[in-house]
Amino acid sequence: MAVLSIGAALAARLALVMLFLPFSALDKVLNFRPAVDQAAEAAPSRSLATVLIFAGLGVEVFMSLAILTGIADRLAALVLAAYCIVTALLWKQFWKTPDFRLRGASHGRQLFWDFLKNLAVGGGFLALAFGASANGFERFVSHPLASSHPYSLSPVAAAR
Repeated sequence: MAVLSIGAALAARLALVMLFLPFSALDKVLNFRPAVDQAAEAAPSRSLATVLIFAGLGVEVFMSLAILTGIADRLAALVLAAYCIVTALLWKQFWKTPDFRLRGASHGRQLFWDFLKNLAVGGGFLALAFGASANGFERFVSHPLASSHPYSLSPVAAAR
C-alpha cells in the first residue's frame, strides 16, 4: 500500500509539471527563435523577449524539478502558479480578439479556453503550495522554503 501511496503522489506531481517539463521547455529549446518572436509580441524589445524566454525556460525546468523532488516544492509551486497566471494575462488575451463568439469558428474563444486552462493549472499549483486546508497559507508564509515531504508516509500509514 505504501508503494501505491508514493506512486499516487508522484503521479499527481508529474501530471502537474508534464506540461512544462519536458514539453514546453523542450519546445523553447528546439524552437527558440519562434518562442522569442512570440514573446516579442508582449515585450517592448526583442532583447527583453530573449531574456523572458530564458527566464521561462529556467522556471519551467527548475521549478518542475523542485516539485518532483520535494525540495522547496511549495515555493516552486507558488512560482509556477504565478508563471501560469502571468502567461495567461500576457499571451492569452481573448478580450482583445475581434472574433470572440460562442458559436462557430472563433480565435477569441480558443484563446479564452487556453486562458482558463492556464488559470486552472495555476490553481492546481496553488493547492500544492498551500495545501487543501484553511491554515495552509499561514504555514506557507511562516516556512516558505519548507518541503511538503510528498513521499513520506505518516506514522499511522507506515504502521499498516
